[in-house]
Amino acid sequence: MTRTHLAALSTDSAYRVPWLFERGDGHFTLRNLGRERLTAVTFNLYGSGMMPASAPSTLEAGDALEIVISGHDLAKDTIGLVRWFRPNGHEYLWRVSF
Repeated sequence: MTRTHLAALSTDSAYRVPWLFERGDGHFTLRNLGRERLTAVTFNLYGSGMMPASAPSTLEAGDALEIVISGHDLAKDTIGLVRWFRPNGHEYLWRVSF
């Protein structure tokens, strides 16, 4: 059996999630607060909530994606998953709760 040793993460080198998820009454906003252009941005919904399908987006720094989500008690049985790529080609996922 081999052991994997993980290097300690320095907060100076950690990648900060660039998103602000603004919650509203059926209308939500995913805003890129970072300094980078993010590509292939998608928002997927898991649970009983519903939303219209949309194509992947490219969001420049400061840009926002408007999302319409409906459902009863989203906080209880629905999560969102944001997927994006940074300019270096690395893929990231971020879970959103309601």
